[in-house]
Amino acid sequence: MGTATARAKSVLVLARRDHAEAMRVAAGLTIFGHAVDLVFMGAPVAETEENAAMAELLELSGIAPRTTIRAMADELAFLDTAALAAAIAGADAVVSL
Repeated sequence: MGTATARAKSVLVLARRDHAEAMRVAAGLTIFGHAVDLVFMGAPVAETEENAAMAELLELSGIAPRTTIRAMADELAFLDTAALAAAIAGADAVVSL
């Protein structure tokens, strides 16, 4: 028996309730070689030390988050309903936090 090589997956992380945890999880998933996309949802990301640290981790991980929150559209790429649906449909896995 040979060893199977796992192919990298496209993972979409939806940051709905816990933005800091979603950023941490998204960055962690890159360790496994997965292509990771992060979408902030719900309310704007709070300006806390924890969120600032996690945002730095995203940068180091090469993740450019997007958002469905209009109030954040000046800072991040905005996804309307159709674009969010396409992102979900195109992902191999979706994680909602």
